[in-house]
Amino acid sequence: MSAPRVTGVPVDEREDDPAPLVDATGFHPRLGVDDREDDGSGARPHRHLRRPVLERLADAADALPGDLRLVLVEGWRRPSLQRTIFERYRDELGAADPARTAEELHHLAARHISPPEVAPHPAGTAVDVLLTTPEGIELDVACPINATPEESGGRCYTDHPDVGGEARLLRVELGRALAGAGFVNYPTEWWHWSYGDRYWARATGAPHARYGTVLDLPE
Repeated sequence: MSAPRVTGVPVDEREDDPAPLVDATGFHPRLGVDDREDDGSGARPHRHLRRPVLERLADAADALPGDLRLVLVEGWRRPSLQRTIFERYRDELGAADPARTAEELHHLAARHISPPEVAPHPAGTAVDVLLTTPEGIELDVACPINATPEESGGRCYTDHPDVGGEARLLRVELGRALAGAGFVNYPTEWWHWSYGDRYWARATGAPHARYGTVLDLPE
């Protein structure tokens, strides 16, 4: 996401349409929330999204077959946490290949994790999701959520050729529901979808992103 064609997309967030962050808890009966990314502050920032994004996520949940449930693992992310995650992964790549330059490491890291200045999670526009049964049992799609390309052997990529069978069918169902609700997928992460951010604008041909970074939760 560090390419100029993404970073150069303007943001046009109308002051009369602030689209505040709202908590996804209980928003829709077929949309669950998962607290594995809870930061321990009590505010549960990971449960929050821009309202139009959350409404579209509810539409996606409704579009799934009756034996599947959509679960939000992470929505809004504090900008400081986004920077920490990006820099930690960049440093891991550097430790594995010390010959690479700082610029090379930045671009390599950005293929999997968004740089803080353009990341959709701090804008409240990105969702990390998974599928469960109606009873809440997480379904196997051949790669754990948040696994890196190195950890997953590349199976974190949405369309990786080694993913077949039931896992492939589940990914197809997930993609059909989310794309139908207006989301776009970041192809290195099967679980990551967004609406209204710079990457979404670039992928859909929109003239600008609808939402920029949110610095903190509303009081």
